[in-house]
Amino acid sequence: MKLYSDQALAKILDKEIFHQIGNVADQMGVECYVVGGYVRDIFLERPSNDIDVVVVGSGIEVATALKQQLGRRAHLSVFKNFGTAQVKYHGAGKTRDEEMEVEFVGARRESYSHDSRKPIVEDGTLEDDQNRRDFTINAMAICLNRQRFGELVDPFNGIADLEDGIIATPLDPEVTFSDDPLRMMRCIRFATQLNFEIEDETFEALSRMAERIKIVSGERIEVELNKIMMAPHPSIGFEYLQRAGLLNIILPELAALDIAEKREGKAHKNNFYHTLQVLENIAKDGGTLWLRWAALLHDIGKTKSKRWEPSIGWTFHNHNILGANRVPAIFRRLKLPMGAEMKYVQKLVDLHMRPQAIADSEVTDSAVRRLLNDAGDDIDDLMTLCEADITSKNEVKKKIFLENFRMVREKLTDLKEKDYKRLLQPVIDGNEIMEMFHLQPSREVGRLKQYLKDAVLDNMVENEREPLMQLLMEKARQMGLVQQ
Repeated sequence: MKLYSDQALAKILDKEIFHQIGNVADQMGVECYVVGGYVRDIFLERPSNDIDVVVVGSGIEVATALKQQLGRRAHLSVFKNFGTAQVKYHGAGKTRDEEMEVEFVGARRESYSHDSRKPIVEDGTLEDDQNRRDFTINAMAICLNRQRFGELVDPFNGIADLEDGIIATPLDPEVTFSDDPLRMMRCIRFATQLNFEIEDETFEALSRMAERIKIVSGERIEVELNKIMMAPHPSIGFEYLQRAGLLNIILPELAALDIAEKREGKAHKNNFYHTLQVLENIAKDGGTLWLRWAALLHDIGKTKSKRWEPSIGWTFHNHNILGANRVPAIFRRLKLPMGAEMKYVQKLVDLHMRPQAIADSEVTDSAVRRLLNDAGDDIDDLMTLCEADITSKNEVKKKIFLENFRMVREKLTDLKEKDYKRLLQPVIDGNEIMEMFHLQPSREVGRLKQYLKDAVLDNMVENEREPLMQLLMEKARQMGLVQQ
């Protein structure tokens, strides 16, 4: 980690917008500072165009004056109820394509009631404003006034915590988390994104205050969870959530997997840590947010399906089905989208055992064709999840599994090339079946449709009208729909 001198910081901040803000503040006789995440990211050498500026005075007045100076290159939005303003700025000259958003707020102090995250806000000093910040690494400020341009104000030694890779609160962590329990999620999120350690006293406060998370809305928790999920190593965050007792409140279905029971010398693996490894395997190669959610939830059915069978040991029969059934309730509780995203995760949880079952036996066209039909456009993601699910420490066993999955992938590729996907739906549909046998939508129609579909999938007949019609009439006679 680099320690920047005031001169070096001034050089880093040598952008037109910062000098413009400083000039306006000087003209108005107020102090102004760039604060929070932008300052943190300077030291972490992370790009950021979202800038927060604290004014010891009226942030709205400074933003308004800045807009007047910048003219058409800036757009001003004022939020009087919150005492904030935003200036969207387009650079000039060589930087004309550069766009920045600068949020202005007056320095303030905050106090909280026990049953709400909404603070009582009063005007304050820079010190008051830094005291209310969530973490030391977010409490640093850099002065923009001309006489002190680039000077770092760091009362809680956040720069040292950045160097040491530590997340800590500026003041008593128990008070910090009690005032705004969402900070507990943010604490773990920052530790995950930055691969930092949570300072011992701060973590102990997390554990003591975990129940306070219940006053936070599901929408706010969802945002933080998704940021943890998309970090380079999301398992860090979920392990912290589990250790602090937060996961049992937010996602108890996952927390319940943290057990490795032993009976008669036979133990099953800890499915919580197995799940985290699967999630890491997905994240290693990128993985979309919803594929990562599928990885996180793929084994949640194991707590309800676990059985001890003396002749076999521990079994988890149908855990994929039980898990898939739990996905909608989890998404609804966490305020995750209930449309295509939820159905995608539910599908992958439901199907994640199928490729393994195929790979364990002879890889037949029929079995792979059925898998392709059920997975549809998500087949590649399903295979990626299944390969990530192989976490055995036995390298020989792992190699065998992966080789079998390679064979399944090859068969899938062959079937796709033959355009089986286009031919999976029989040419005789439900409407024609109802018309032929004078039926209303009913179970009988469903049985006949499924019979024809199975015949196509199992390659009993070509997906052509004449052979399918013969099968249909034969089945209809068996069901008593046609007189012998």
